[in-house]
Amino acid sequence: MNSVQINDKISIGGPQNGLVLIAGPCVLESRDGAFEIAEKTAEICLRLDLPYIFKASFDKANRSSIDSYRGPGLEKGLAILAAVKAELGLPVTTDVHTVEQVEVVAAVVDIIQIPAFLCRQTDLLTAAGRSGRVVNIKKGQFVAPNDMRQAVNKVASTGNHRILLTERGTTFGYNNLVVDFRSIPQMAACGCPVVFDATHSVQLPTAQGNSSGGDRAMIPVLAAAAVAAGVNALFMEVHPEPDKALCDGANSLALDELEPLLKRLLALSKI
Repeated sequence: MNSVQINDKISIGGPQNGLVLIAGPCVLESRDGAFEIAEKTAEICLRLDLPYIFKASFDKANRSSIDSYRGPGLEKGLAILAAVKAELGLPVTTDVHTVEQVEVVAAVVDIIQIPAFLCRQTDLLTAAGRSGRVVNIKKGQFVAPNDMRQAVNKVASTGNHRILLTERGTTFGYNNLVVDFRSIPQMAACGCPVVFDATHSVQLPTAQGNSSGGDRAMIPVLAAAAVAAGVNALFMEVHPEPDKALCDGANSLALDELEPLLKRLLALSKI
């Protein structure tokens, strides 16, 4: 497996590197909110000697309802991400939904994230590859792990081999996801470090009618299983008050639960 260098301090994958955390709110709600989450998470990770990448979306273009909160938009959202990066010294990542967004997003972030629903979109994948940034492709809920090799090949065709693959659950009937942990070694066989999204994996898509539900009590269970299966990084959506989050609160981890969970996961990783 290749290791992927994120910046001069963080590398994901390879036998010499331990776990990395990618975490933040599902969507940017405010500048102050983003800084609160980023600062507290960074403090926790510093105590635990755990490399940390801040994640948040400036726009969630695939919300269930037309009335759902999507985010502050490209310009305001990137300004917040740029401030987090500059003022807190954290690498940042966000997702893109169109080819036109890639260049401007790449000027700010360290990792471009391809949403699960768009993991087969050739033009988007190749544009992300040409940006020169690390590309994190989230495996679609409808895609077999081995088939992610085709998405990898699309990005790699641009000469960019700095690619991550993320497991985030597979559609299981209606309004439910399951995780097949065989996907972790299967996607690692593509030559890419593998990330496990412990929060979207407990999502119950559109289970609340006009929004998705979730079972956040299962986040620690699935995260531990992923670490045991050999995942290289963990992705978590965290929020000070998940029940008040404007997006995906039902499957977000409460910020005050993060440190004890990470301690358990790091102990498991060392074993």
